Amino acid sequence: MGALTTLARDCSSEAVLETMDRDGACIVEDLLPASLVEATVAELMPYVERTRYGEDEFAGSKTRRTGALVARSPACRDIVMSAPVLAAANGFLLRFSDRIQLNLTQTVFIGPGEGAQELHRDRFGWGDFIPREIEPQFNAMWALTDFTAKNGATRVVPGSQMWPWERKAEPSEVCHAEMAKGSVLLHTGSVIHSGGKNRSDETRMGLNITYSLGWIRQEENQYLSCPPDIARNLPIDLQELLGYTRGNYALGYYSDADGAGELGAGLLPPEASIGATPRSRWIPTEDGYRCIPIATGKAR
Repeated sequence: MGALTTLARDCSSEAVLETMDRDGACIVEDLLPASLVEATVAELMPYVERTRYGEDEFAGSKTRRTGALVARSPACRDIVMSAPVLAAANGFLLRFSDRIQLNLTQTVFIGPGEGAQELHRDRFGWGDFIPREIEPQFNAMWALTDFTAKNGATRVVPGSQMWPWERKAEPSEVCHAEMAKGSVLLHTGSVIHSGGKNRSDETRMGLNITYSLGWIRQEENQYLSCPPDIARNLPIDLQELLGYTRGNYALGYYSDADGAGELGAGLLPPEASIGATPRSRWIPTEDGYRCIPIATGKAR
């Protein structure tokens, strides 16, 4: 059976990236303090309890998936902005983009008796149009309860990000991401994985936070899940991660009905929708455009 590498909480981003490039996934143990886990569960459970169960085999008839977590949970915002995970996500995705963005926030609440989800690759949410050499997504599945093989721990096929798309995993190649509460499973959008079968009498609760390239459409529309009236009061780094900044030179601007606009021709940057001003501008270069911080004039 394949095996996942487990790294210590003080591991370097380089160690994470080396493991991700080799295996497509790894576990970083005990990254969240118990107090933050408890606060997150307390804030999210009222929403989880109002969420309907899935309506097909893939979503799971005994599984509840709850989103819009940045708008709903201050504790979840801290997890989205986890410095070690963001450092790894940036290191992984900025090889293919000038910015990254928040792609999805979702609790996955797997109840007793739930079957195993079909093995799949998340990148196929964008079809097969993105060249396989480009990794579009970096995922963090946080354990808000202990993850065990018995209670539905995520199933992963290490190394499968390198396989031909048509290759199927054999049972001996699948392993479970068993980890203690507060740990996190990191995996690419290309690695084969799925929710596990819950053969226990307890519920498995995970927090699925995913990041993607700044130039592709988000799975969860963050402008609707976390609209401007909420986003305007968030820290600027989180605002930008949600997408309230341009993803590249001409990605994300909008038109002012009055015909004014900072970008000319009645165009406004996304920051204007939340009463903020851009921290950077885009300048042309010989090989495209480069994002330049306005305050320092230095390239990122």
